[in-house]
Amino acid sequence: MSTDRIHIEQMLDRLDPGQLAAITQLLEVMTDPIGRSLANAPVDEMATTPEEAAALDSAHASIERGEGISHEEIMREFGLASR
Repeated sequence: MSTDRIHIEQMLDRLDPGQLAAITQLLEVMTDPIGRSLANAPVDEMATTPEEAAALDSAHASIERGEGISHEEIMREFGLASR
């Protein structure tokens, strides 16, 4: 086993369950080709139109009022289990 892998395993052994879950999600994204593509995609440089800005302001205000949809609810709606 390589020295790097041993060192990584030693560090993983010191993590609490929450930290380990976060690392697991990060590794899943890093090893998923679609996730990698999305992470490396260029940022959209197009200017926001006044209409888009107004829609974003409206959406943010809705979320501030507690009218947003939770992550868990979206996952249930699509039949996906939350991790």
